[in-house]
Amino acid sequence: MPKITFQPSGKSGDVPPETTLLEAATQVGLDIAHECGGFASCSTCRVVIESGGDRLSPVEFEEEDMMDLAELGPEYRLSCQAKALGDVVVRIEEGSRDKDVRLNMPYDPAL
Repeated sequence: MPKITFQPSGKSGDVPPETTLLEAATQVGLDIAHECGGFASCSTCRVVIESGGDRLSPVEFEEEDMMDLAELGPEYRLSCQAKALGDVVVRIEEGSRDKDVRLNMPYDPAL
């Protein structure tokens, strides 16, 4: 099973193959912002790949398009799209360390 390590916290955990980095973060008790709910349409869940980028799923069109719009370099991935295929070390930047703000909103059945 792939081992995912998150910096700067140093938290890590083993996850089943094909687990997204966003899911892996949740499993080890970390929150990564994901304003769009994990659909590659906001780039708030961006992470920097420190090592093991070749052990992630390939970048698909939706992710590449959003990364281009956000002007993110090749060291970045969207944690909601990047799936672990092997051991990876990622850095969660300060601006991405907040949980999805929509989860803190009162329930509105009209939405």
